Amino acid sequence: MEAPLYPNPSPNPSMPNRGAPPAYWVGPRHLAGDDGCLYDVVADALAGLGWTSLVLVRGRQVPNEAPSERQVVRSTVLHISPDALRWAQWVLPDEPFHLGGLPVAWQVSARPSVMSPLAEWSAYFTPDVPGEAVTDLLFALDACERPTAASIGPAAVLDAVIGHGWLRDADQPHTVAMHPTFTSRLSFGEVPPLIQDADPRVLTEGTDGCGPMGWQAWAELAMGAPYLWAASFSAGVPHDLVAAFATSLSSSTPVLRRVLPESTKDRLMCAPAG
Repeated sequence: MEAPLYPNPSPNPSMPNRGAPPAYWVGPRHLAGDDGCLYDVVADALAGLGWTSLVLVRGRQVPNEAPSERQVVRSTVLHISPDALRWAQWVLPDEPFHLGGLPVAWQVSARPSVMSPLAEWSAYFTPDVPGEAVTDLLFALDACERPTAASIGPAAVLDAVIGHGWLRDADQPHTVAMHPTFTSRLSFGEVPPLIQDADPRVLTEGTDGCGPMGWQAWAELAMGAPYLWAASFSAGVPHDLVAAFATSLSSSTPVLRRVLPESTKDRLMCAPAG
């Protein structure tokens, strides 16, 4: 059952917990941001799946220095599935590379066997990607018996968003789809540099000048405007996992938010929660 949405939320809706920020049911999902808690949402989901978390901290500490005064230089959190075939790494504090001009926050990877030292594929998500879309991909990944094996074709990815009202690009109907407001896109094409994959073409450029092909998704308020968020999937990511992300991203079901993105709050439909 979906909550009704209203374009201009009351500044102080009644809430059961006094002092807590007001909460709203918000849509569309692709412009709703990550509520300022992308790590917590994804980490809680992984904990519920039984994944193990490891905190890696690197820094400087002088003798007899209190732990609270330690200077942390770099730190990251790694979540590993029980079978050790899939993992998710929170890399935002660890000086990640940028995707579409935005720092990468989560990197999700998988390998075919525990004997393989490297990931078969990786997917990358910047801040403000809706946490629901990332967790739905992880739920699908956790449910896979073979996390590197493809079970469906690429057409299912576009079908997922078309089924939720997105439009096919007139010039590239089989590889690009967009929200009717043109604020978010899903595209199959050459992946950006540094997107890790077992495909050796990520390290070399083919004679035709094209590298490996993979899915990308992003949001921007106008053509050429800065990206609000971006996601990139290496060539080896199974299409059914990308479809799980795309299905969640394009869902019309509103999401709960306490932090409305400044850049998109005028475009959101909101209803007070509670």
